[in-house]
Amino acid sequence: MELDAVLTVARRGKFRTAALELGVSTTALSNAVGKLERTLGVRLFNRTTRSVSLTEAGEQFVAQVAPAVRDIHEAMNIARSRQVTPSGTLRINAFPTAAREIFSSLVLPFQREHPLVHIDIVTEGRLVDVVAGGFDFGVRSSDLVPVDMIALPLGLARRNVVVGSPSYLEARGTPIVPQDLLGHSCLRVRLPNGAIYRWPFEKDGQSVHVDVEGALTLDEASLARTAVLASVGLTLAMESDVRDDIEAGRLVRVLEDWTPTLPPLSLYYPSRRNPTAAFKAFVDFARRHGGAGDALGRMRPSSPVAG
Repeated sequence: MELDAVLTVARRGKFRTAALELGVSTTALSNAVGKLERTLGVRLFNRTTRSVSLTEAGEQFVAQVAPAVRDIHEAMNIARSRQVTPSGTLRINAFPTAAREIFSSLVLPFQREHPLVHIDIVTEGRLVDVVAGGFDFGVRSSDLVPVDMIALPLGLARRNVVVGSPSYLEARGTPIVPQDLLGHSCLRVRLPNGAIYRWPFEKDGQSVHVDVEGALTLDEASLARTAVLASVGLTLAMESDVRDDIEAGRLVRVLEDWTPTLPPLSLYYPSRRNPTAAFKAFVDFARRHGGAGDALGRMRPSSPVAG
């Protein structure tokens, strides 16, 4: 624990993000680092309220220890790869919308089949390096998968939809073209970098991006769904998030001919020499249940909302 703690803090540069990666509290992580420092009799990190950096002794220690720790983990992975029954933890990083799409169709069925495997899902709106972040898998739109990763397609193509409640549309009218949205109250989307998302549309080769206006700015799809059901305005959502509401008549889809399909999701991962039994089982399960295929080629960019 102490060696992994030091190496993770050194790599991440912050105790909090290192603790999240290791799945422990910040206090426990700090105590583990402190215990090793006391054992060694030397300070490994310079700590301030804003940053953490290696001391000279810490840099030398990490440089010498890191290869040995990697060898230890490799030996453990080789042993785990010979397990008959998959067990242990698999960490998955995904956009929030992507996590929702695979949760019921892939994650829960896999766990029912392999109850000894613990699934740790981290949702982030930004792209991350799954290897540097200590993740086994990433889930992203196929066009966003790094070129050095192995990718498996998950399911069919997806699309964004613009929806509103029947009462809202009765009171305010139905937009026919994207520019009509400028006369409507829309739920604005804030991206992870703080920018406000411009709603994208496409029809017959013509692309339009609309900077919508409205009383609410949100970065969470469940809040947007609650607001649009309350007739606050129109929202741009993943079709899978509001499909039940559309089928039940609680929401109405508009501008359908302006919302083209998006690239499908992909499960991606780095090549591994000695994958664990749990890792191999998840890949095999994804091939059987998510739509088997080879690594995907690049497709046109998709919406950050689609993730």
